[in-house]
Amino acid sequence: MDKCKLYDLMARFDEIAQRSDDGTVEYWTARDLYSLLGYTRWESFPDAIGRAVLSCEAAGFSVEDHFREVPKMIELGKSARREVPDYHLTRYACYLIAQNGDPRKEEIAFAQCYFAFQTRRMELIEDRMELNSRMDARGKLREAEKRLSQNIFERGVDDAGFGRIRSKGDKALFGGHSTEDMKNRLGVGKGRPLADFLPTLTIAAKNLATEMTNHNVEENDLQGEPAITGEHIQNNRSVRDMLIQRGIEPETLPPAEDIKKLERRVKTDEKKLAGQSGRLPKPGAAPTAEGQVGATEDAPQA
Repeated sequence: MDKCKLYDLMARFDEIAQRSDDGTVEYWTARDLYSLLGYTRWESFPDAIGRAVLSCEAAGFSVEDHFREVPKMIELGKSARREVPDYHLTRYACYLIAQNGDPRKEEIAFAQCYFAFQTRRMELIEDRMELNSRMDARGKLREAEKRLSQNIFERGVDDAGFGRIRSKGDKALFGGHSTEDMKNRLGVGKGRPLADFLPTLTIAAKNLATEMTNHNVEENDLQGEPAITGEHIQNNRSVRDMLIQRGIEPETLPPAEDIKKLERRVKTDEKKLAGQSGRLPKPGAAPTAEGQVGATEDAPQA
């Protein structure tokens, strides 16, 4: 996402932010928020809120502190009005809604990072977007490898065979360097997966090769270790060739930070965010539109 789009999204999210009467709690209304998150119909949005509520409960925080259903009057024309449901949502609630959305949507990917911080500093948001991209890529690779393990087990290959297949795939992707060679190059500790220390690009490359193997194993009903090994080697070579054509040698890319540390940091940030977001006022002390706020002083200007 280019910087102009980032600044535009930041301005739009800032514009709809509001504050409680006493100024202590920043919140957003669901009716203002849903279209900015890429939803075209309001009817789909309460389901997203419901998933976020479950996440809030699972994390051990009070739902009432962060999600508040409130009525809203809308104009229907010719002086007619109708009451519709709406929600007041703290920053933490908005973050959970974004976390339960589709990260392939640019608006969702941005919102996940925008709501992760109390401060609106663009460099923090950009760093978090890069981090989220890497964690998402790692999660996809885990799922692809899990599926490959299941596929080959159903076709007569045990866990040791799966390890051999994956290792030979790595050797093809990394230009003849084995998994252990790459671990030594990148300083990966014993017993840790290589992929936890790879940059996003390399993780995505491994995932593409693995998904290609899954597809062809299933499509062509490949059986036994030799056939599946040959398929996986070929797919990793194809991905490597594509990278080499673009001047990228995956074995020469520097290591990235341990993804387990990053995931722990994100969890810690989430817990802090819940406390920093404050609590919505109790019913009967509802915030008013006069509390609406724009960008804070530390928000960069486009």
